[in-house]
Amino acid sequence: MRLVQFRDLDGSRKVARADGDGLRLVEHTTSVYDLVLEASRSNKSLEGIVLEKLSHGEPIDYDKVISDNRLLAPLDHPDPAHCMVSGTGLDHLGSALARDAMHANPDKESDSMKMFRTGLEGGKPKSGEIGSQPEWFYKGDGSSIVPPGHPLQLPSFALDGGEEAEIVGLYVISDSGEVLRVGFALGNEYSDHVLERQNYLYLAHSKLRDCSIGPELLVGRLPASVSGNVRIVRGDETIWSSPFQTGETNMTHSISNIEYHHFKYRRFRQPGDVHCHFFGASILSFSSGTRAKPGDVFEISSPEFGCPLRNSVARENAGSPTIRDI
Repeated sequence: MRLVQFRDLDGSRKVARADGDGLRLVEHTTSVYDLVLEASRSNKSLEGIVLEKLSHGEPIDYDKVISDNRLLAPLDHPDPAHCMVSGTGLDHLGSALARDAMHANPDKESDSMKMFRTGLEGGKPKSGEIGSQPEWFYKGDGSSIVPPGHPLQLPSFALDGGEEAEIVGLYVISDSGEVLRVGFALGNEYSDHVLERQNYLYLAHSKLRDCSIGPELLVGRLPASVSGNVRIVRGDETIWSSPFQTGETNMTHSISNIEYHHFKYRRFRQPGDVHCHFFGASILSFSSGTRAKPGDVFEISSPEFGCPLRNSVARENAGSPTIRDI
């Protein structure tokens, strides 16, 4: 089952199941977040709640929703401050090689490759065991998530704005503090790779950028292997394109191990909060020397996730912060 959030023609929020013939409305609800909490409180599955509320009327024209730019992220929180966006890197061979190329020292193994090797050796523990700890980074709160179809902002201080095609785990914390795995979505963990290359310690700064998730939420478990394609379009021309492979089969860490090392922190289990966690990229256009410019469009697609995730790049017009004593 794949779910979509969007705005109706009157601006109201809607939730629908993505079907082959369009979008089938989930009645009497305005958010996946509310559906998840309802399922938890009634001791039902999310899929079961959706089927109970599924409309039997005519499907909604999905293509029109997309062309009207009315898509929303497939999971959000009414208060963006209660949505945490985070991620794990160096868990795919491609990401490790790309990071190593940025910071490699010919005289010794880089920290990136050490972290990658740690994942290879202990990132997929046996049931009941705790595996090695993966890399972790903070991306922002819910305000950093740009809806599908909307532009990713390139700040005036940014040195680069490059795509990172990834899978994103989507979670809601229940009233009792239990972690509810809602499902997974495509994501673009848009970052500043030129800044990161200057110094490894700039990694945290390079991640504080917009991102995008969706448009469809795959309810339930992630397939063991996920294949897809990512490309950058400039005008009518595709200037870069590559297939990518992800999912546990292609990763050094299991999904459960990454989840454990994120949610082991009590502060990440606050009732009612939403978490969106990126699981790492296997391929980067940056590694091939491609640089996206304002007006370019990123497109990330995978058959398991329905419609592609598309976002353009736009120059941000926000000014410098005002700081004063008080």
